[in-house]
Amino acid sequence: MGFKLFLLLEKFLMVLPKGMRKGFFTLLANIAYYTSSRYKKVAYRNLNFAFDKKISKKDRDEIVRYSFKNLLLNFLHLMEIRDMSKEDLASKITIKNIEAVQKVHEDGRAVIYVTPHYCAWELGAASVGAFIEPITAVYKKMKNRQFQEWMLESRARFGNKSLEKAKVIKPLIKLIKSGEACGIVIDTGINAREGLEVNFLGKSVRQTSTPAYLARKYNAAIIPVSIRTDDEDNYTLELFDEIKVEKSDDEEADIHKATQLQADWLSRLITEEPKFWFWVHRRWKSEHPQIYKD
Repeated sequence: MGFKLFLLLEKFLMVLPKGMRKGFFTLLANIAYYTSSRYKKVAYRNLNFAFDKKISKKDRDEIVRYSFKNLLLNFLHLMEIRDMSKEDLASKITIKNIEAVQKVHEDGRAVIYVTPHYCAWELGAASVGAFIEPITAVYKKMKNRQFQEWMLESRARFGNKSLEKAKVIKPLIKLIKSGEACGIVIDTGINAREGLEVNFLGKSVRQTSTPAYLARKYNAAIIPVSIRTDDEDNYTLELFDEIKVEKSDDEEADIHKATQLQADWLSRLITEEPKFWFWVHRRWKSEHPQIYKD
């Protein structure tokens, strides 16, 4: 029943002018900011921890408020992508440094796109699929299966596919061997069994080593990708130069170095414009649980 009501709301919102849709989700974001004390507290503690309390209260307030807005805007993008044409998407997106991918393709190698929850990540993934190459993205299974299917349908609009995180290595290997691209989010909290310890924003944290492992073993290229905006209407999708994985006699050291380089890239991205990152999740909960305790 709840999901059917959601679908009715979606139909209603999609007949409204774009500005009214955005206004509705902005209102929801403001309500969430003022009522979700738990998640707001997480965001403030993340900011204080990452930047050693060197950000002013005014800037912290703006960043945390925007984290809620950005989440709701990504939800809006999922909704709009379902009815969006390739031309509609092209009118919103400018692609920067596509040469980084073209060079990899000229060498006959597969691409592993690494990306964070940063700015309009749903539009970013859709744009890679529509204008560069279809990707198979790794996702974490949701409790609500109906909403999960709705979300995955939206993400498949421009040719992308999805792989559930559990037991994902063998399917990813098959993709890379066939020259197909995959996408892996590198900023989510994971446990010690799933990743390597790196320095991220000046603090120790576990990060997935899957991109580095696959790139080294199967001669694929790690290409970082992010998206940003100045007006929440026009977006720049930026592809960064390949993060190369060395192939020495020490496989473990090679993988760790490449994983740290990904963390370094992400740290620079967030430090330059912190408001776009998703501060509302407990990124350091495994390594530094004390920062989230009351």
